[in-house]
Amino acid sequence: MSSDETHVDVLIVGAGPVGLITAYQLARFGGGVSVRIIEKHAKSVQDTYGRAITLFPRTSELLDQLGLADELLQEAFACRQTVAYDARGNEVHGRGWSFMNRMNNTVFDFALVLRQKYQEEIFRRALKKLGVEVEAPVELVGVDVDETASFNDHSITATVKYGGDDEARKTIHCRCLIGADGGRSSVRRLLGIPFEGSTSEDRWVRIDGHVKTNMPKPRTYCSIESPTHGNVLWVGLDRGATRIGYAFTDDRANSYADFDEKAAIAEAVAAVKPFTLDFEKVDWWTIYTVGQRVAKHFSVHNRVFLVGDACHTHSSGAAQGMNTGIHDAVNLCWKLSYVLRGLASPELLKTYEMERRPNVLKLIQYDADISRLMTNRLPENWQGDPNANVNEVLGVIMEQAGTFSSGLGISYEPRADNPLVRGGRWSRIGNVRPGERALDIPLLRPGTFERTRLMRETPNNSRFYVLFFVGRDLEEAKEAGLRKVEQSELLQGHIRHNCISYLTIFLERRPSVYGSLGRAYFDIEIMEGYWKYLGRNKALGGIFVIRPDGWICAVLPIDENAASELEALFEKVFDVTTE
Repeated sequence: MSSDETHVDVLIVGAGPVGLITAYQLARFGGGVSVRIIEKHAKSVQDTYGRAITLFPRTSELLDQLGLADELLQEAFACRQTVAYDARGNEVHGRGWSFMNRMNNTVFDFALVLRQKYQEEIFRRALKKLGVEVEAPVELVGVDVDETASFNDHSITATVKYGGDDEARKTIHCRCLIGADGGRSSVRRLLGIPFEGSTSEDRWVRIDGHVKTNMPKPRTYCSIESPTHGNVLWVGLDRGATRIGYAFTDDRANSYADFDEKAAIAEAVAAVKPFTLDFEKVDWWTIYTVGQRVAKHFSVHNRVFLVGDACHTHSSGAAQGMNTGIHDAVNLCWKLSYVLRGLASPELLKTYEMERRPNVLKLIQYDADISRLMTNRLPENWQGDPNANVNEVLGVIMEQAGTFSSGLGISYEPRADNPLVRGGRWSRIGNVRPGERALDIPLLRPGTFERTRLMRETPNNSRFYVLFFVGRDLEEAKEAGLRKVEQSELLQGHIRHNCISYLTIFLERRPSVYGSLGRAYFDIEIMEGYWKYLGRNKALGGIFVIRPDGWICAVLPIDENAASELEALFEKVFDVTTE
């Protein structure tokens, strides 16, 4: 083989946050899967980009289960307060970002604000510890997929160009190619995947810096209802900085022959009136057009995948771009890791688009309405009062979408062809349904009764967790059906392959947890975990199967069929023997 040709299991194109999280997961999950990640731009250029700033609660939970949240929190601004001001500078309630005040049932009950530059530095360091470094500047210039080859073959031929030199081209043969290369994705373009939707003529400006102001609450997630610049964004950032975002309409644009930093500052000062604004330093600014587009396909032949802006773009109005991209990456990577390690069939990869597309389409519609309202216009298909106050309508829509925006309400619908979300007669045994987020609950460790929480005890190591809520009497639960679970050779085989782990959760403290299935914990005194998961059925107990990404796969009763139902469930997921 020529030195200009190399082989790798997965080639990732694009080293923004979504690409880095994708590479990090595949490297973290191990199993001999090799990973490379390339980036068109040199890091020195990347550092100047302000871009995304906000991680909402569910995204923070996902990163916490990947072992990344602690480092982010060391540098971030934890924003717990929101405020909205009308055009006269009066504080108004129930408008703007007020839904953020009700982001509950999570330890991450705040917006984690950290500029993309600093997030990327943390993700790069974590990735480097796993032996993977970003290769830049390297540009993807050609892709060829052999559709007839086996999944185990390196059926994708990627041609890359180093340092902008047309002569310095090399070939990378890979089993899978992942496009995390943004709205102008070369992966999507080279494979001819249509990018459906539209781009409006609306333009928005974002500017970051250190400021002085007489605004009463400047270190918040704030909206200012400007009659000239739309619903203005004001966010307290990390390191004491501030971001201001505003609509840049044609009538404002006509005042400038050249829109430069000086003009961006002048318009920002006008946008936040009646408050004063003085920039001590500008870190970054940009002007961009707003649009909503979705790739016709999120994957090709279960070998090429698009994540983040490569497969969907929208405005920054609802601060969802990076959050949605990380959700894509977390949904995809554990499935891909299973397949690459020979633990599951490539058919499992079809569930990536099956699960993510409906949520992306929901975001696109929501974002289209939000972006119009933020430019002082009612939604296109608005059927209410044509004279309605756009800021009141915006507040209502953002409140209605609050659990979706926070990520805590994002769910995947059960389908007969999706083995990862299993409905059925037992799916309503408790308060948590298949396809919903697994609730984080406080737990106590045996012996010391030290407090911990479920998400800390169920890290994303690409394995399923089977939770047994056994009530007060373990032996009674075993007699009811868990003894057969213990004795199942098929389930033990999945444990040996690190595909599943057991956790037993007792209703009350006890001096010994010997004989538990897997690791054991106690609910806290007020039985919060049992109430959240089982509600009025808490005395009956139950089995909850949690996917590696933290969503509920299945809910089962503790009875004589528990073992056979768990076996049947995992037989549809895994393609391994019990040896």
